[in-house]
Amino acid sequence: MKKILLLSDTHSFIDKQILKYVKQADEVWHAGDIGAIEVTDTIVKLKPLRAVYGNIDDNEVRNSFPLDNKFTLEGVSVWITHIAGYPNRYNQRVRTQLNYDSPKLVICGHSHILKVMYDKKYNHLHLNPGAVGKHGFHKIRTMLRFTLDKGTIKNLEIIELEKR
Repeated sequence: MKKILLLSDTHSFIDKQILKYVKQADEVWHAGDIGAIEVTDTIVKLKPLRAVYGNIDDNEVRNSFPLDNKFTLEGVSVWITHIAGYPNRYNQRVRTQLNYDSPKLVICGHSHILKVMYDKKYNHLHLNPGAVGKHGFHKIRTMLRFTLDKGTIKNLEIIELEKR
């Protein structure tokens, strides 16, 4: 069993509120637009991190993290990428890969809009944790946390922080 904290779009921002939840997780996943390598450096001092780079990330972040992070944990196949779209509206790159291989859990960021959707066509759960940073059009800073256990995704929880 693994407790996961999922965040995205920090845009170079990390604070005590985020770190409080980092400390409660077994792993932290970041779905891109990290903004500054100091954000991920801070997280990895506390917990294991899996991350991807996003469209605003510089060469230092891009050299540290991949565009796509595919792995299996606790029997759940996972794909994290920053820009994906949504069920019935995936971008061409993502749709092509999903036609070839669809994991059980697809995670993206980019939109700053928190979404949890089940994709019936590709038979996976689609997650976007919204944005936890202070840059962007979102009004509430959000993250997700959940548990992976023996092939299941459970205890999914939305975390809302203060208005940005």
